[in-house]
Amino acid sequence: MTRQSISFTDPNTEWLKLKVEVEGEYRSNSEVVNDLIRKERAKEQAEIVAIRAALVEGEQSGISEQTPDEIIAAVIERKRGNGEV
Repeated sequence: MTRQSISFTDPNTEWLKLKVEVEGEYRSNSEVVNDLIRKERAKEQAEIVAIRAALVEGEQSGISEQTPDEIIAAVIERKRGNGEV
């Protein structure tokens, strides 16, 4: 395992102290940081999987008969229906 030295802001130092010393959720600051990195890597991997699935779905859906303007209008209408616009 590689050793590295990193600096934390005061609020982050206090948060780490809370997780390690007060709550006892972790045994060390390193354990907290490694857990955060693992969670972020898993999140990124899940996003990659979701994007790939969306690309495959899009490729398999075929070619649209709609014009670009019709597609834009349909998206706007759907967003209005969902309360997003």
